[in-house]
Amino acid sequence: MFSLSDLDKFAWAFFVVLPIVSMIHATGHQFFVCLFGEKGDLIIGKGKELFCIGAIHVRLFYFVDASCLYRGMEKKKRWQQILIHGGGVLFNLLSILVVNYLITQGILPKNSFFYQFVYFSLYHIFFSLLPFDYGENAPSDGKSILLAWKQQK
Repeated sequence: MFSLSDLDKFAWAFFVVLPIVSMIHATGHQFFVCLFGEKGDLIIGKGKELFCIGAIHVRLFYFVDASCLYRGMEKKKRWQQILIHGGGVLFNLLSILVVNYLITQGILPKNSFFYQFVYFSLYHIFFSLLPFDYGENAPSDGKSILLAWKQQK
């Protein structure tokens, strides 16, 4: 049952853990964009931009979302497009595996931070892979992967 004594855990999860997981996801996309020779912007949050360090833009509501804006997808091969769109899921999955390995080796402690981290990472993976549209010209990663897979080349 949720009580007032849980507010600190909620705030920690909402303002620290979830943004880290979102940033890891967006960094996965950014990694493959850069790997395949394009430039992209990593945007953390929504709202007014607070500061920018190179291609990383941090916005006022940093805890809401993270995204990677990139151009040149139409020039990429199908397998490159699939890796770019699936990069976020791959990085989330890799982070789960690394955290679990480090816990089993006794390097990281078993605590609620890592439980929340894995939970939110799985949440990102699941909802990223569902093939649907977020809005006009904004397909989910799963839908983008399907569209790239189906394209004729």
